[in-house]
Amino acid sequence: MYELVQVSEKSFYIQSPAKIGLVLLNDTEVCLIDSGNDKDAGRRVLKILDANGWRLKAIYNTHSNADHIGGNKYLQTQTGCKIYAPGIDCAFTRHPILEPAFLYGGCPCKDLRHKFLLAPASDAEYLTQETLPEGFESIPLPGHFFDMTGFRTPDDVVYLADCLSSRETLEKYQIGFLYDVAAYLETLEKVRTMEAKMFVPAHAEAAKEIDRLAQYNLDKVSETADRIVEFCREPICFEQLLQKLFSCFGLTMNFEQYALVGSTVRSYLSWLKDTGRVTAVFEDHLLLWQSV
Repeated sequence: MYELVQVSEKSFYIQSPAKIGLVLLNDTEVCLIDSGNDKDAGRRVLKILDANGWRLKAIYNTHSNADHIGGNKYLQTQTGCKIYAPGIDCAFTRHPILEPAFLYGGCPCKDLRHKFLLAPASDAEYLTQETLPEGFESIPLPGHFFDMTGFRTPDDVVYLADCLSSRETLEKYQIGFLYDVAAYLETLEKVRTMEAKMFVPAHAEAAKEIDRLAQYNLDKVSETADRIVEFCREPICFEQLLQKLFSCFGLTMNFEQYALVGSTVRSYLSWLKDTGRVTAVFEDHLLLWQSV
């Protein structure tokens, strides 16, 4: 873990729970794409930079999930680097309490205030074309999170953030976290036909071809949606639906999984309602979902 892997002349990644991109800007300066999940990740990254005689100029966050911004504050404090994040995710990076609050749908209890959902705040600025290094391209990848963005480097390496999960991850957890199902499907279709010298997803192996994995992720969304519609044949409230999904997929219920999977299932229900596959009715002071 935390080995430096070179994928092209100037582009690397640091192997970690969420891969950290590293790109040479010149002989002595580098930028990072994300920063890992905590202060310890930041320390390990800085050790790699020091060992190679590199100075950190900037961190470009793909989105604001805690496992991608957790090293921001430490690295910024130690190096004075700039931090850039896209759109709404910039606000989440500056005010990380927004992540567990959003996931839970209210003020998060202490069980949700840990490093996997609540990163230290960092002084991020809005990502714009003007803030990118020369030759970089930002690639909008919405769906998994609000304004998630990938990056293509001058030597044609594409960092894909969390728009793809590995087969192993999806087979284990079945339901990958999503904010906007419709946007995610559009992102996957775009990624499926994308070409690059190398693709670096945060939670799957780096590869020269990504189309088959993108299709597998597409298939998993369809499978999950079909299962939800099936469970809604008879009117069902959200908590009962969530219980059926956890039982069906053999998942373990705790506060973190309740928030992550629960938020995702609500997003599926919104999409299914908007596309006419389920409807919502209020009966006896309960919101019930039913297939159409």
